[in-house]
Amino acid sequence: MAPSFDDASSLFNFVVHGGNGIKGMVDLGLKQVPQAYVQPPEERIHKLDAHRHEQPPIDLSMLDGPDRDRVAQQIVRAAETLGFFQVVNHGVPLELLESLKESAHGFFGQPPEKKGIYRKDVSPSPLVTYGTSFAPEKEKALEWKDYISMKYTNDADALQYWPKECRNVSLEYVQSSTNMVRKLMEILIGHLGAKLDDSMIDALIGSKMVNMNFYPACPNPELTIGVGRHSDLGSLTVLLQDGIGGLYVKVEEDVDFATKGEWVEIPPLAGALVINIGDTLQILSNGKYKSAEHRVRTTSASSRVSVPVFTMPKPTEKIAPLPEMIEKDGVARYREVVFADYMKNFFGNVHDGKKSLDFAEIKV
Repeated sequence: MAPSFDDASSLFNFVVHGGNGIKGMVDLGLKQVPQAYVQPPEERIHKLDAHRHEQPPIDLSMLDGPDRDRVAQQIVRAAETLGFFQVVNHGVPLELLESLKESAHGFFGQPPEKKGIYRKDVSPSPLVTYGTSFAPEKEKALEWKDYISMKYTNDADALQYWPKECRNVSLEYVQSSTNMVRKLMEILIGHLGAKLDDSMIDALIGSKMVNMNFYPACPNPELTIGVGRHSDLGSLTVLLQDGIGGLYVKVEEDVDFATKGEWVEIPPLAGALVINIGDTLQILSNGKYKSAEHRVRTTSASSRVSVPVFTMPKPTEKIAPLPEMIEKDGVARYREVVFADYMKNFFGNVHDGKKSLDFAEIKV
């Protein structure tokens, strides 16, 4: 017998504690979004009100030729304004991207008992967590998303502990995207005038995590959200979208295609990957680079998947504005923080725009 989704406690036990996720609820024939998922009007995403980001993707293969400086400037400009850009010829095999999407659908298409073994409170490994929403115990309105999160320590651990349904493609995704991330970091940090060496890049992307996100088809997408407003906490995020779309980014300053405060949709482009700046780079650049506030809309047409790789500093690393930026700006806008403390604050709160940066910001 299906639980009553009008009763918040029954819903929570079924979706969260029971490991059924939103997909399990939808599979029972849900006709209307339960009240627990109905967002306040100001948090809902109005698709027709948003511009589309029509900027062409950046061709990373041109970094190896005579146009390197021009392409590097495109990357820097995107980091300074929107904090998001798309890339092609990125070195990640296109057939792998298709396999990732297929594997995500395969993992979430399993029975609840197969996925539920990875719930946070019972998972056989701290490297793997299956869950739903972002912080369901704290959220006033839940997010319409199920996910599997896989922390990367080394290849052997990934092959041993990650779910067999998606471990090989997820591991290859992490491996094949790392060289691209290093190139982007070298350009972005180098533009700030900092002396670059491999150890510095290693410190900033020393931790990696790959998520598979699943957004089940939603009967009332206008009432809820897939992911609420937030910025990512790490250095760079590499995101694979499927062809459905639903990613929106808030404009931090006037650009050619939108004005400050507006939301733009990042449309899916075949073969492209989305790159976004995280809080760590905003702190290191003393605010020059923008960690983009973004959110995700649901759809009633079909279920959607996305696969991000989050690259972050190691937990023991200290992050602070680069000395070169403090000298240039004449003031430090952020204090030095241990990244483990920043993570604890980030994951200890609900999504709420870019308030995660308040933890490090120096108030004047």
